[in-house]
Amino acid sequence: MECLEGIKEVEREELALILEASMRQGRVSRVYGLWSEAEVVDGVLYLVCERHNGGSILEKFGELKYGFLGLGLEDKKDGIFSFAVTGKSVCDSVLALHLEGLVAGCLGLSCFVFDELGGVCVDLNEVLVMGRKIVYGFSGGNKDKQKEEGLFKGCLKNELFLSPEVLFRLLQKNVAVNPEGEHSRYPFGYGSDVWSLACVLLRLLIGDALPQIPFEMSEQNGFDLSASYACWAKNVSSVLEDKLGSEYSSLRGTLCKCLDIDPGNRASLMDLRRCIQDILVKPEFDFLGNLEVTDNQNSTGCCLVLGEFCQFPKGSSKGQGEYEVNEKEHDGLTDVVQDGEDKPAADLVASLSKGMTELKDLRGHMDCISGLAIGGGYLFSSSFDKTVKVWSSQDFSLLHTFKGHENKVMALVYVDDEEPLCVSGDNGGGIFVWGLTAPLRQDPLRKWYEQKDWRFSGIHSLTVSASRCLYTGSGDRTIKGWSLKDGTLMCTMNGHKSVVSTLVVCDEVLYSGSWDGTVRLWSLSDHSPLTVLGEDMPGEMKSVLAITVDRHLLVAAHENGCIKAWRNDVFVSSKSLHNGAIFAMSMQGQCLYTGGWDKKVNIQELAGDELELDVRAFGTISCSSVVTAILSFQGKLFVGYADKSIKVYRGKW
Repeated sequence: MECLEGIKEVEREELALILEASMRQGRVSRVYGLWSEAEVVDGVLYLVCERHNGGSILEKFGELKYGFLGLGLEDKKDGIFSFAVTGKSVCDSVLALHLEGLVAGCLGLSCFVFDELGGVCVDLNEVLVMGRKIVYGFSGGNKDKQKEEGLFKGCLKNELFLSPEVLFRLLQKNVAVNPEGEHSRYPFGYGSDVWSLACVLLRLLIGDALPQIPFEMSEQNGFDLSASYACWAKNVSSVLEDKLGSEYSSLRGTLCKCLDIDPGNRASLMDLRRCIQDILVKPEFDFLGNLEVTDNQNSTGCCLVLGEFCQFPKGSSKGQGEYEVNEKEHDGLTDVVQDGEDKPAADLVASLSKGMTELKDLRGHMDCISGLAIGGGYLFSSSFDKTVKVWSSQDFSLLHTFKGHENKVMALVYVDDEEPLCVSGDNGGGIFVWGLTAPLRQDPLRKWYEQKDWRFSGIHSLTVSASRCLYTGSGDRTIKGWSLKDGTLMCTMNGHKSVVSTLVVCDEVLYSGSWDGTVRLWSLSDHSPLTVLGEDMPGEMKSVLAITVDRHLLVAAHENGCIKAWRNDVFVSSKSLHNGAIFAMSMQGQCLYTGGWDKKVNIQELAGDELELDVRAFGTISCSSVVTAILSFQGKLFVGYADKSIKVYRGKW
């Protein structure tokens, strides 16, 4: 916090943009957060970034001397198609960066990495480290124009592509360039990345056949490179015409247009993406249509290479305020170090292991989150907006939206079967069964409805047994068992005196919680009642809103903020955890997670023996909205909120 308070406001704003882009965009590599030593010395601050195991494009395709066209395939079309698959994914990653208001300013093959699913991401860490090295070269007190020229040629040799207008800004700061020159009229912005991106794509397409820029820098022309760029662009067009022929004239024309010296005349990123997509899917067969994204070439955005994190304090000497650029790898993490020495990797990893770290903020629903489920590589979320969304459980990108409900979706459950399913229920009595075989379909496999009664609300809770019987808890106070195969009603269980708000199956026993303040246990073999818990508790009975079961331990959450626990059907503990209703609860091992009306997630450690239960406070996550759904799974905590968002946390709590 002392480091953050000590940096300039403009630096904090840029840092916020970087962190937000990482959290919101699946195509941008993650920034895990900030870290510093316990005792801050000389203002050392680490930006901890993700290192993808899939490797970079440079590592995978850097050895392609002749690009995709030189793969030795029998048909040139195969090489073009392979290029288009990778090229479209590269365009999508840069578009994700732009949607967050960020401009890289310089791109190379090393700036793009493959995630675990084979998609391409922008490596923010590589962009920042590379940008610092470039800026350091230009601002290292070097006023030798020949060395400046050699530096930029070195960038191209190492396949780091700077647009003309970005190069001019770097030269302008350190060399006496002509302020009235050709480049001074052109602003840098999103269009700058289009130029750099086109160079990356050309390198992938034609490899070493990409011509070098014939620089002619001199005092007489104020180091204006306009003529050199114009000559180079003509050479590129000639090479492409020779390599591609007339069949791919649209691709050649679009790539060359991206290299126009005037950013305002360049093809937009969406035009470039659309051109590459048309190679994969002809426009007349593109039923999905193109992305409806408005991109403004003349918008500036926040350019990382020209931004605060790549600049160096003026007049500083080594070790006294000057930045060091260090890059190291440990446990899949990379860090960029400012103002100090390299720190032990073990200390960094140990610090990140304490507490909860927010990984993602998932946005997409239009109303309150009502349920969460996970399985089959997917995270499922239901909402009052009448939809069920499907997210990747790896990178948490939105994959699909199931639509069809006409009422608020109140609950959902994942069915792990030979044919995996997701089942959702709404407050109009609708039950929808969704298939999860790729590609995901828009329509449900099956749907049916409870018998409608205007006096009662519909489905409030769902669970499924090992025998693949679906159980629904309803507003009519009943629990119904359904066949998942055809929706046949198999049984109806009566006993509760109000809404059946929550259901859980464990060890061939069905547990049901109700607004009547009780928890009932039912045999799954013949659906007969086993016992009633909470009926004889002293004081006013409060609605049961959530239950969780682990072997013989049952915990119920109530509307007054209390939890009650039973072991082997014997009451063992009661404790007040929240100021207001507990809407959601999840238990994993010895940890109990609860959340509700007071906008907090409480973490409790459960300990004790057969006779008593000790509930110990472990920690709290303060939230910005009412907590409506909680799911813990394999070290991650998924929390749904009334403000339509879903947050993903990771930690050892």
